[in-house]
Amino acid sequence: MLDGKRVLLVVSGGIAAYKTPELVRRLKEKGARVRCVLTAGGAEFVTPLALAAVSEDKVYDKLFSLTDESEMGHIRLSREADVVLVAPATAHILAKMAAGLADDLATTALLATDKPILAAPAMNVRMWDNPATQHNIKTLVERGVGFIGPEEGDMACGEWGMGRMAEPDAIVAAVDEFFRQGRAQGAVRSAAAGRNLPLSGTRALVTSGPTYEAIDPVRYIANRSSGKQGHAIAGALARLGSQTTLVSGPSHQPDPPGVQVVRVESARDMLKACKGALPVDVAVCAAAVADWRAETVAKEKIKKSGKARTPQLKLVENPDVLAALSAPGNLRPRLVIGFAAGTENVVENAVAKRAAKGCDWMVANDVSPENGVLAGDSNTVHLITAGGVEDWPRLSKTAVAERLAARVAAALRAS
Repeated sequence: MLDGKRVLLVVSGGIAAYKTPELVRRLKEKGARVRCVLTAGGAEFVTPLALAAVSEDKVYDKLFSLTDESEMGHIRLSREADVVLVAPATAHILAKMAAGLADDLATTALLATDKPILAAPAMNVRMWDNPATQHNIKTLVERGVGFIGPEEGDMACGEWGMGRMAEPDAIVAAVDEFFRQGRAQGAVRSAAAGRNLPLSGTRALVTSGPTYEAIDPVRYIANRSSGKQGHAIAGALARLGSQTTLVSGPSHQPDPPGVQVVRVESARDMLKACKGALPVDVAVCAAAVADWRAETVAKEKIKKSGKARTPQLKLVENPDVLAALSAPGNLRPRLVIGFAAGTENVVENAVAKRAAKGCDWMVANDVSPENGVLAGDSNTVHLITAGGVEDWPRLSKTAVAERLAARVAAALRAS
């Protein structure tokens, strides 16, 4: 879908700028035409010559260049693109975008454009979590700026956390999905051009993380779900304009910007919270809900004794959150999506699960230990619908979320 598309790439001053030549190369491999704007900070990490070589076009970096302004004025530069992509998008340039500042060529072009803007944030985890940054992101989302990532991982500063720029392949996949959905359904629209976000006016419900089922005041039954995928989906739906509620079991993932988060512990708590969030247009059940719980929860810690026999734990079945949301009725969402994690016969079992639960779509993923999916940052999924099985390539969990959110937008607009 990128054949002939014109991408104006704004490279700002973060260490992740060293990835931009690879990003340009990947975009061009897909058929895109890329022109680069380089900030003074960006030039500290990547040279104009390197970007010019891979883009096969001039790199623009000065607002007050007589030559550049006569050949390609900043207004024309910003409007000859089909999309403006800011990568890396540092906390600094996001703040200037939110404030409407125009003190260099990059911010002037961003303020002057009437084309859609996508941003791939990159910054230290503390900067990402700072309320000022989150406020700026919320402001930009409300204005129609789309976000790709960030991801959680190692950082150049030696810390670990959210704020790592999405990898070039994930950014290219998101840009490709942007154009594919935009052309097919009019799903991606620019607020700068006076149009709504694709999910504006809709309500979404997402479940995420594990559930904890108490055995006694100390012990519980749980699973290894991190909540990364569910939280990423909630954030992606919110960025497309949906009023999103995230019902999360115990997780260390940060709250996605612009999302209402309801924290729960058990499967019964999760079902109650989900019912309380209705009505919604779409429900995405990404949580790994425990299938069983202890029939009786001990009031005191069960003590170990050398003479006592091993205590017998009687289990009973937990309520089925996905099946409950999929059941026919006035409050059933227009689109219900389940997740099926498995270690064998993944697709076959997911097809059967979709039919059994009564949901519209099922996302199947292999959580075998060798894949490291539950704790990892990437995922290989299969989207199962009434039309069949769609195999997706291995993507970051952020890219999976962006792609799924775009598909949701298209489906809701078509319904």
